[in-house]
Amino acid sequence: MTKATAENHNKELNRLLNKRRLWNFFLAIIIIIGILLSSSVVDVDSSRLLNGLPRLGDYISQILPQLDSQSLFLNSQIEGSLSYWYFNLPKYIKLLFETFNMALLATILGSTFALLLSFLAARNTSPNSFLYYLVRRSLEFFRGVPEIIFAILFVWALGIGPIAGIIAMTLHTTGSLGKLFSEVHENSDNKTREALKASGGNWFSEMRFGLLPQVLPNLISYALLRFEINIRASTILGFVGAGGIGQELYLVINFNYYEEVSAIILMIILTVVSIDLFSEYLRKNIIEADND
Repeated sequence: MTKATAENHNKELNRLLNKRRLWNFFLAIIIIIGILLSSSVVDVDSSRLLNGLPRLGDYISQILPQLDSQSLFLNSQIEGSLSYWYFNLPKYIKLLFETFNMALLATILGSTFALLLSFLAARNTSPNSFLYYLVRRSLEFFRGVPEIIFAILFVWALGIGPIAGIIAMTLHTTGSLGKLFSEVHENSDNKTREALKASGGNWFSEMRFGLLPQVLPNLISYALLRFEINIRASTILGFVGAGGIGQELYLVINFNYYEEVSAIILMIILTVVSIDLFSEYLRKNIIEADND
């Protein structure tokens, strides 16, 4: 490399660095302005935050169980034992199982609907532009409305129970996964489908044999990720009467059954973490198997 070439290279490098610094400066200014505007809109009061944080600590200390090391493993009649803290354990397990089934059923149904609609919502697989825009806008509506709004509507229409939560999560899952699945289709390789089309294959055979095998690992990965989200969502939906452990949590919070609040929260956390770890393990193995 000659001296002149090296100088030109350094000048170009400095120009790019200066340009990046300028963009970083403007980005920082925009973020600061955004934070200030957001704070003014939501009326953030630092004194309220400072006064409220100790109250949060007081509530946490109230819901923690008063366990006694000497009585820890005694029966449920003895205060300070684990059995006394979890005297309602059979009921909690039943409700957790209901929550799990709600999330699982909603994920299966939502994934199925999303898969069927995703072929129509992808530019490279949709039969025509009318179906493309119609399905796209429908999916935007399903994922644009929060699950809890759907749940409130269906609780009002169908009554309190898990069916309202299942329908709400199914609709939102369909909208969210439909978008993700369609984007996976759009980023897929078209060569196999073109070969099938050239050999006389119809649209259904192109999707079934040309597209689905190459995108299936990604679709399964997204569906598992959505299952994790639905487990958490099903707990929140219980607060509006959509069944599951969330409904019981709402009741014990309202009646100030402090130790029961912590018992249920701990079970929810352990369940969510376990499912997250298991889903992560499955997703990792699916992706590794696809890469091999």
